Amino acid sequence: MLAEKDIIYRADPHRPSPARLVGVQPLAPEHALFQFRFEDPKENERWTHRPGQFVMVSVVGTGEAPISICSSPSRRGVIELCVRNTGRVTSALHRLKEGAIVGLRGPYGNGYPVEKMKGQDILIVAGGLGMAPLRSLVWYVLDNRSDFGHVSLLYGTRTPEDVLFKGEIAGLVGRGDLETHLTVDKLVEDGQPWPHDVGVVTGLFKYVKDRVDPTRAYAAVTGPPIMYRFVLRELLALGFGKDRILMSLERRMKCGIGKCSHCAVGYKYTCIHGPIFTYWDAMNLPEMI
Repeated sequence: MLAEKDIIYRADPHRPSPARLVGVQPLAPEHALFQFRFEDPKENERWTHRPGQFVMVSVVGTGEAPISICSSPSRRGVIELCVRNTGRVTSALHRLKEGAIVGLRGPYGNGYPVEKMKGQDILIVAGGLGMAPLRSLVWYVLDNRSDFGHVSLLYGTRTPEDVLFKGEIAGLVGRGDLETHLTVDKLVEDGQPWPHDVGVVTGLFKYVKDRVDPTRAYAAVTGPPIMYRFVLRELLALGFGKDRILMSLERRMKCGIGKCSHCAVGYKYTCIHGPIFTYWDAMNLPEMI
């Protein structure tokens, strides 16, 4: 039986709870960080989640969309979502002002197996928007730093302007408890100086290949589909077991509770069995990637 502290709080899975938008912060072109707090103080106090889980966000008169939680459960008080302005619901979110009310339900999905990851080295590889769901894991690990071994973050974007959470990422570089390496595909003419690497994210593996023991490490990877093929090749070359490579794979979801089959991949549902899958799972369900 699960102890009370191990239970992930979930309200009625069919009913969104009113949540107020308490902060909006621009991050990159078409991306912003939204901070929400439940209107019911008791619900806000009970809320928790695992890194890697997602919520369903509803905007009255527009619809509902699944969005990964980018805040860490170790930092309670607000639920943070990084939202890209790319569709009907996300565009409606970007038009909201502070004080607006939305509906939140969740959390959903399995999240990262943080209990299994304790005592292990952690290699985090993010590409583009993939930094959003991985941010939850980064801060969870740092807030519980003594529970983990060597921790590395490799983050690549198209240009310096596309880096999410610029201030936070800049603060991570040079920390003694985290090894961080950044790269961009290309520099922008007349842009700000870029003191880091230029090239694809796999070019950063040279910095960590002798610092990570794949027999006692987990790799967490999130990014565009094309990135996975090359990152997985690097991880296998380093000696990572397929069950130690954790991939966040988000497909089009609608209900969040496995009833509508929109996110079915083979015999698995992304909203229930994912969005965190091992590479072994992906091999047996090739249409995942």
